[in-house]
Amino acid sequence: MASEGISGRTALVTGGGSGIGFASALRLARDGAHVTICGRTEEKLRQAADVIGADLSGDGSIGWVVADVTIEDQIAAAVTRAAERTGGLDILFANAGGSFHMGSFADADADAIRATVDLNLVGTALCIKHAVPAMRAAGGGSIIGMSSGAGHFPHRFLWAYGAAKAGIDMLCRSAAEELGPDGIRVNSVQPGIVDDELMTAITGGGPLLDDYIASMPLGRVGQVEDIASAVRFLAGPESSWITGACLPIDGGHHLRKGADYSLLFS
Repeated sequence: MASEGISGRTALVTGGGSGIGFASALRLARDGAHVTICGRTEEKLRQAADVIGADLSGDGSIGWVVADVTIEDQIAAAVTRAAERTGGLDILFANAGGSFHMGSFADADADAIRATVDLNLVGTALCIKHAVPAMRAAGGGSIIGMSSGAGHFPHRFLWAYGAAKAGIDMLCRSAAEELGPDGIRVNSVQPGIVDDELMTAITGGGPLLDDYIASMPLGRVGQVEDIASAVRFLAGPESSWITGACLPIDGGHHLRKGADYSLLFS
C-alpha cells in the first residue's frame, strides 16, 4: 500500500451494518477509503450507510450490498461490488460471525455446532478466497479476520464459537504464509468483551460481566472504537511488515482466564 495511508483504497467490511463492523467501516471511510459494507439485512445496511455517509467530509465513500457470507455466490458478488471503483480490492475486514450454540458438550445440538462453524470459519474462508483475485489485481492488500478471545483460550460453555474462532486464527496464519508473495497481508483480531448491540445482555451487568472484569487487568469493557482502531492499523501502511499476527484487543483478558458462560445458566 502507498505511504499516503488508505485514501482512495477500496474496502469490504462484512457484517458492516452494526457493532464492530459498522465502527470499522466508519473509521476506514473517514480515512478516505471507498468502503462497501455487506450483511443479510437490507434495511440495516441502508441505515448504516446513511449514517456513515452523513459523517463523511473528505474523500471517503460508503456503499452497501446484501450478502450472506455462507453463500459463496453472494460473497463473490460483494467482492465484485466493492472492487468496482478501482478494479481491485485493497482491504477486507471479514467481520461477520456469531454463535448459534451455547452450553455443555453433553447437551450440544449438532446443527447449531455446524451453523456456528459455517458462519465463522467457512464464511471467513470464502471471503478470503474471493478477495484474493481482486487483491492481486490491486497489487496487494490487507485482510483482517475477526477472531475472538474465546478462540485463544477457553470460555466455558462457549466452546463451539471458540473452536470456530480458533480456526479463523489458523486460517489467517495459513493465508498469510501463502499470499505474502502476492503482497497480501493477513492478520486476525481477537476482541474481548465489547459493548455493542450483541453483547448488551452481558455488558449491562451481572455475574458474567463481573467474571470478565475480574479477569481483565485493564478492568473495563471494550468499545467498538477500540477494535476499529486496530482494524484501521492492520489495514494500512502503518502495519506493512506485519502478517500472520493474531492480535488480542481485550484489556489484557488473555493474560488470565476465560469467561465462564455457565454463569448465564445459573
